[in-house]
Amino acid sequence: MMNFKAVFRWHLAFLLFVFVSFRAAAADTLLVLGDSLSAGYRMAANAAWPALLNDKWQQRDTRVVNASISGDTAQQGLARLPSLLEQHKPRWVLIELGGNDGLRGFAPDAIAATLRQIIEQVKAAGAEPLLMQIRLPPNYGRRYTESFSAIYPELAKAYSAPLLPFFMEEIYLKPQWMQDDGIHPNRDAQPYIADWMATRLAPLVKHDS
Repeated sequence: MMNFKAVFRWHLAFLLFVFVSFRAAAADTLLVLGDSLSAGYRMAANAAWPALLNDKWQQRDTRVVNASISGDTAQQGLARLPSLLEQHKPRWVLIELGGNDGLRGFAPDAIAATLRQIIEQVKAAGAEPLLMQIRLPPNYGRRYTESFSAIYPELAKAYSAPLLPFFMEEIYLKPQWMQDDGIHPNRDAQPYIADWMATRLAPLVKHDS
């Protein structure tokens, strides 16, 4: 005799699987292409702000994929980008790169050229680039830091890409949110960064088109 309870449970599980799969397929993806500031330096990946933002945005049908790697330069991000675009097929790509280039004293023109290639690859893949302003500590000299900072608004204007503020400018004001290296935010800062980024990304990451 057929076990109707077992059949019912099987059909229910199947329907739930289809529903979850449909939601995953329907969700748009925001890819975060960054360095240690977004990778969660010295902490578990699920504690970093992109993971917290992903949790926060479950009801928005927006999946946040954190493709950030500590220590990455813009050139290293560029090298990884094609496979990331192919794998995740994002609708938006947040570009948080260039800080390590600046800390190593790379020429601003060279940094800008690499970021330009990243933006162009993102657009060629049918995704929308979102560029984050990056700033360097003042001890690198006024001339260099100003030339470096100018890279981002110039690229944003050239490609009509949104330019987001540098979230670390808020974190630097609270020493209790900084790691002992004076460069990276600690775990306690991550929920604040996730909320801060959610507020600024919400008008840009929309599903109405």
